This record gives sequence, C-alpha cells and structure tokens, in this order.
Amino acid sequence: MGSKGIGLAIPVVGVSLFLMLVFFFLYNLLPSVCYITMSQQKKQQQQIQYTAQSYSEDPIGPPSEDDIKWAKSQLEKNRLGEGKGWHQLRKGINPRTREEQLQDLRKYKGISHYDDNNHTAMVCPGELLVEEHHSNYGEPWAGGRDVYEFLGRAARLRRDQRVLEVGCGTLRVALHFIRYLNPGNFHCLERDELSLMAAFRYELPSQGLLHKRPLIVRSEDMDLSRLGREGEDYVQYDLIYASAVFLHVPDALVWVGLERLAPRLAPIHGRLFVSHNIKFCTRLHGEECSKRLSKVGLEYVGKHTHDSFLFNHYEIWFEFCRSKS
Repeated sequence: MGSKGIGLAIPVVGVSLFLMLVFFFLYNLLPSVCYITMSQQKKQQQQIQYTAQSYSEDPIGPPSEDDIKWAKSQLEKNRLGEGKGWHQLRKGINPRTREEQLQDLRKYKGISHYDDNNHTAMVCPGELLVEEHHSNYGEPWAGGRDVYEFLGRAARLRRDQRVLEVGCGTLRVALHFIRYLNPGNFHCLERDELSLMAAFRYELPSQGLLHKRPLIVRSEDMDLSRLGREGEDYVQYDLIYASAVFLHVPDALVWVGLERLAPRLAPIHGRLFVSHNIKFCTRLHGEECSKRLSKVGLEYVGKHTHDSFLFNHYEIWFEFCRSKS
C-alpha cells in the first residue's frame, strides 16, 4: 500500500509542477496584455470625456473673474497704460491709416510684389484687406463677441447644434459661432452683396474658417428655400437670431419672415432672439400682438439685456419659442 501510494504521488507532483510552470509563463505575459487594454480603455475614456466637454461642459460665456484679474495683472506687471496717453504712444514701425494702406495697395499692386501678376490664391479687394467693412456697424467690431456670448449662453448652445442668423452681414457675430460650431452647422441669410463679398473673400479665409463650411445664402424678402434639408424635411435650428435686422424691414415682411422661421425652430428648446425692439408686434393694439404670434406659431418668452465687455454699451434682446399647441 505504501509503495503504491508513493508511486502515484510522483506523477501527480510532476503534473502539478508542469501546471505551475505554465501558469507562471502565462502570468508573465498578462501584464503587457492588461497594460494595452487599460491603455486603450484610458484613451477611450479620455476621448469620451473630451467629447462630453466639447458638447456639454464647454459652455459659451464671457471671461471669468480670474481671466479678467489675470489680464489686468499683466497690464500692471508690464506697466502698460501708465504716464503717456494712448495717442502719445508709438504705433508700430510704419503706422498707416486705412486710407493710406489702401492707397499703397493700389499704387504698388500689393505690398512686396511690384509686377502686374497677382501671386495670391484668392484675390481680395483692397477695401476688404484694410477692413473698411469693420466700420459699417456704428459701433466697435468687438461687439460681435458680446452678442455671441450672450446668445450662446442664453440658448445653452452645444457644438453639435445648428444656428441660423437672419442678416449676418460681414460676419461680425457669425465668425464666433462658425468657429465654435461643428462644420456646416452655421447658416445665414444675407441680401447685401458687399457683406457677402467681405464674408467669402476676406473674413472666412483670413480667420482660417473655410473648412467650417458655413451655409451663407444670398436671399431677398425672407426667402428660406435655399437653406439646408435633412431628407425631405427642412433643417431645424436650435438658435435663430436677428440682430437689428427687423429695424430696417417693413412690419408686413417681418411677419412673413416669422411665419417661415417658426417651423424651422426646434421644438421645446429652440429659441428665436430679436434685438433692440419688437415694434412690429407692439404697434399692434391690445392682445393682437400675442394673437398674431400664436397664429405664426410662436410664443413670447421674455426680455433680456447684456453689457459689452470692452466698451460702455448694452443691448436689448427679445426671446421667443415655438407655440406648444
């Protein structure tokens, strides 16, 4: 009995040792496999986290208090703005007014090329190169950023959503939305040829935004027919806005436009903002304004104001949504 027991133990021990060796061999291989898997998982998590930040944790808004403190501290550290007034400070190595720059462009056929051949990829008129169109608004060009921040924040806009501007002009506001939104998600109606020239031949190329492919349509009389479609249906927008446009449009045409815009507004969360005033509505007596809005499919939400960041100015905006009925 004893010898048989010992004889059986030897092969069992041998098998056990063999299995242990196999186990340790495989175990030594596992860390690299796990490392790759964990690395891939971490990368995927980072991508998901980045996407989440891009679409939901990346709100549009003005600079924070910390940002403003930092900027002011840099001015102080570099002793900027002390002593001499702004107009006494040296301005560049060859200061030229816009008019003088334009004369140079015309006289010398450019800046450094003096022949008659144009060496540019896209020919741009001199008036646009010296940014004369930046003075077309009656207020600083920087005000476009203020409008963008207010509207983007008010609409809780995400990068994957769509925006329509009625009358985007030379893109003073639109540039910021185009830069923020996913490619193709900014649309605009504009009737003025000069503004469209400035948009396509200067602003989009100079800002490096051609790849964003905004849909900017030349349109008269609130014609929305050339705007985008999704299959058989027209594209709906999460934000539609008109900055000062309705001030220069007859009331009858404004109502035509609102009737066409209402079905393009996304249900529930979609918002329409109109700036300055809504006299096209308030000129109607009694409850007629609300009735007219309801008839075109809109409801009045409220009135807002926002201040400019770089100059003493504020704007008034009126907010609308689609009717619940």
